[in-house]
Amino acid sequence: IDEIEALSSIYGEDWCVVDEDEKIYCIKITDCLDQPKWTLCLQVILPPGYPTEEPPIYQLNAPWLRGQDYTELANSLEEIYLQNLGESILYLWVEKIREVLIEKAQSSEPEPDIKKTTEEADEDDGEDFVLDYEPIKEDPIKLLNYMTSESQEDEELPPIHHGNPITDRRSTFQAHLAPVVTTRQVKRVLEKLYENKKIASATHNIYAYRIYCEDKQTFLQDCEDDGETAAGGRLLHLMQTGHLPITLPISFCYSHILNVHNVLVVVSRWYGGILLGPDRFKHINNCARNVLVE
Repeated sequence: IDEIEALSSIYGEDWCVVDEDEKIYCIKITDCLDQPKWTLCLQVILPPGYPTEEPPIYQLNAPWLRGQDYTELANSLEEIYLQNLGESILYLWVEKIREVLIEKAQSSEPEPDIKKTTEEADEDDGEDFVLDYEPIKEDPIKLLNYMTSESQEDEELPPIHHGNPITDRRSTFQAHLAPVVTTRQVKRVLEKLYENKKIASATHNIYAYRIYCEDKQTFLQDCEDDGETAAGGRLLHLMQTGHLPITLPISFCYSHILNVHNVLVVVSRWYGGILLGPDRFKHINNCARNVLVE
């Protein structure tokens, strides 16, 4: 408890409590520049035996972190643990990661690849999911900036509803929903959500929206995987077809859920260090279904 309070005090807004009961925490670490080039998110789970008997369970999240970079950093953290058996080591871990980032910033290495990738290998998902619709490939906020070049000063921020979280094997999923009728409102809702440091620290923020353009009698729709391959497309597909549990009244399914439009759904996932395989898609869609029904 003393260690957590100290870290919260030292790192301020960069320190985030994901789940107090499960002792899951997340910290954003940068290279200390005014405009950081290298950033990494360290997520830790503190088991009951920490620090005297068990090490923290950790996950390193950064779009650029893979291959040799990941192996070297993971080895450094393991070495720190072995050199400080039985002691609190989170501060040492954070500062070691920061040291690595500073070295990268001072070296001649090119800027990191910002494209996010899934935390789980796709081969564990036996179901092929083919879309006839191509999701966003660029940064979603940048693309929406381009789409919404008109002034949005008078654009009203829609109300945002947060669904109940689903937790499975230390991964947590939570859906957020807002009624939207313009892409400017989509952008405003996303920016508002990302102001919440817990949501911003999620491993993935998957979203989809559908807006009905009455004058053209067509749909303006898009989706974002945020590194969880095909998850945005699945979410959009759910909003288009409305596959729902048969326990709901048929009239409710057809009149309120089937062919959902004028709505944005975002599903945040905080990865807990244990691979879920195809179950992760089930949880993402269940979160979305529940928040739409609510």
